[in-house]
Amino acid sequence: MINKLKQWKRKSSSEFDERYQELTNHPIPNHIAIIMDGNGRWAKKRALPRVAGHHEGMKVVRKITRLANELGVKTLTLYAFSTENWKRPKIEVDYLMKLPEEFLGTFLPELIEENVRVTMMGYEDSLPPHTLRAVHNAIEKTKDNDGMILNFALNYGARAEIVDAVKNVLKDVENGILDKNNLNEETFSNYLMTKELSDPDLLIRTSGEIRLSNFMLWQLAYTEFWFTETLWPDFDEQHLVEAIEAFQGRSRRFGGLQSEES
Repeated sequence: MINKLKQWKRKSSSEFDERYQELTNHPIPNHIAIIMDGNGRWAKKRALPRVAGHHEGMKVVRKITRLANELGVKTLTLYAFSTENWKRPKIEVDYLMKLPEEFLGTFLPELIEENVRVTMMGYEDSLPPHTLRAVHNAIEKTKDNDGMILNFALNYGARAEIVDAVKNVLKDVENGILDKNNLNEETFSNYLMTKELSDPDLLIRTSGEIRLSNFMLWQLAYTEFWFTETLWPDFDEQHLVEAIEAFQGRSRRFGGLQSEES
């Protein structure tokens, strides 16, 4: 694991090297979800158009994906575009819809080589054909990889996801496929877009906002949250390490008590 990082770690401090080594001595979150916020504010602070912030944020996705994979994270879910983001200016939306092509067009060979599998959750029917082609191409070319899952939440909204799940449950009950008496949390989870994924262990949100913004509302029930004032384009490997360190220092009781508290 350390060898994989040697190229960029040459530029890091010995203190970070020690923190990284200590990090790997403790459990790493299986599933990390990130709300990548602050691209527009980053650009505004520099008197740049908002799209410049999104372009810079794309570079951060590469860095964080690499480190998460090297640390042994099983799933990395990135909130790339919400169902509410269509309300933004057309020029910004159009640019965001081009980012998957640009990102996957250059990064896909490395993802394939590093055994990363690309997936997507969200509503495809509203996405432009060129966006879908780029995502579907990445999904197809990495489908046999069995390493980290890089899951993009693209045109995703949690409330719509839950409503659709309820509709599908009712349909299956009406058609005799599901006995309503057998409906429980586990069964309901199988009707969600994340049915093949574990729930996130750690949620990271950048830019100082402290809210979920309609992201994975069901799945985050027992997730550890970590918020930072850092804008997404300024988020780096050390911030990810800091978030995981905070996760490792917490006690996850899932509503129960630890032995010393019982």
